[in-house]
Amino acid sequence: MDQADVIILGGGLVGSALAVALNAHGLTSIVIDIADPAVILAAGFDGRASAIASAPHRMLEAIGVAERLAGFGCPIQGIRVSDGLEPGALDFEPDADSGALGHMFENRRLRRALLEAAEAAPGVDVRMKTRAVAVERGEHGVVATLDSGAVVRAPLLIAAEGRNSPTRDAAGLRVARWTYDHTAMVTSLHHEHSHENIAFEIFYPEGPFAILPLNDDEAGHRSAIVWSVRRDAGPGMMKLSDRGWLAEAEKRMGGFLGRLGPLGPRSSYPLGFHHAATITADRLALVGDAAHGIHPIAGQGVNVGFRDVATLVEVLVEGKRLGLDLGDPQLLARYERWRSLDTFMVAAATDGLTRLFGIPGRTASAVRRFGLSAVQKLPPLKDRFMAEARGESGDVPKLLQGMTV
Repeated sequence: MDQADVIILGGGLVGSALAVALNAHGLTSIVIDIADPAVILAAGFDGRASAIASAPHRMLEAIGVAERLAGFGCPIQGIRVSDGLEPGALDFEPDADSGALGHMFENRRLRRALLEAAEAAPGVDVRMKTRAVAVERGEHGVVATLDSGAVVRAPLLIAAEGRNSPTRDAAGLRVARWTYDHTAMVTSLHHEHSHENIAFEIFYPEGPFAILPLNDDEAGHRSAIVWSVRRDAGPGMMKLSDRGWLAEAEKRMGGFLGRLGPLGPRSSYPLGFHHAATITADRLALVGDAAHGIHPIAGQGVNVGFRDVATLVEVLVEGKRLGLDLGDPQLLARYERWRSLDTFMVAAATDGLTRLFGIPGRTASAVRRFGLSAVQKLPPLKDRFMAEARGESGDVPKLLQGMTV
C-alpha cells in the first residue's frame, strides 16, 4: 500500500489501536514505527501494567481486540483510596449492573494484542523497523519518504510517537511541560492474601503507592506496583536487594496482603507533565502522549489516549461519509474542540491531586482524610468520580459506548 486514508507515525498502544479502529470502519492506514517487534514484544521489555477503564475496554471489544486479550486481564471490582494507612478511606465499588470499573493488563499483553490485530487487518499496512526521513504536509495531502526509499501518501498525518514527538515539534505546536520531583518504581509481586480484584491507592507525602490487581493462576495473589518516591531517593531504592525492597514495600502496605514475594523485575521512570496547547495543524492530528502526558496518580494515561482514538475515528468516519477530505480543517477543528476540554480537565485534576497529596504535615493529612470521608458520604459526587474513572463523562464517542460509528 503506498496510499491510504491516514499515515500514522508510531505503532505503540495508541497508534495501533487507532489503525485497528479505523480499519473496523473501512478506513485504511499506513503505520510507521522504528521499533523492532522482537524487542518490544519480548517478555522483559516493559514491566508496566495499565488499568484500562470500562469505556476504553468497550472500544477494544467493539474493534475486535478484546478477544485477543481474553484470559490475560483482571477485572477491577473496586478502588480503595486512603491518605497513608489512616482511617477515612474512600471506596469506589460499582453496583452489580454496571460491571467492573476497568481491567488490568500487563503492557506486553496489550502491545502484542494490538499489534497482531493491526497486522491482521486488511486495511492496515504496518511497517516496523522503518523511519520516515522526510514528511511534507501540503495543500493537497501528505507525502512521507521512508528510509526504505518508499514514498507513501495520505490526506492526513497522525502523530502517535509519544511524549517526545518530533512531528509535533516540527509543526511548531507549543507544549506546556514540567517535571515532578518524583520517580515511579514499577514492578509486580506476589502476596499471601488475595487482592480480591481491588485496586489500592495509598497516598504519602513522598508520593502515591498504587497496588493494582493482576491476573494469575493463584486466585488473586499477584499485583502490579507503581510506587512514586522523591527523585533523589529513587536510585538508592532501586539498588536495594529484593528482600530490602519488599521490606520497605510492606511498611507502605501495612501488611494487609500478608507476606510479600517473590518480586518481579524492577524498573523506574522519571515523572513529568506535558500538554500541547493545540493538537492539530495543517493535515496533522496528535493522539496519545504526543498530545498530553500526565502523572500516573489516577491511572488515566493510556485511557486518555484511547479516548483520543475514539473521538478521532468518529470525526474521520463521519467526514468520509460526507465526502470530505480527511485533512479538511473543519474536521480537525471538530476533533480539537471535542478533545480539548476533556484532556485539560484530566490533566488539571491529576496535577492537582499530585500537589494536594504531596503536602506534608498532620494538618494537611487531616484535611485530606476529611475530604475523602465527605466524598464517601455523598453518593452523587462519588458517582461523578466513578464516571470519570470509567471514562464515561462528557460527550462520549460511540466507540467508548461499545458501538461502531
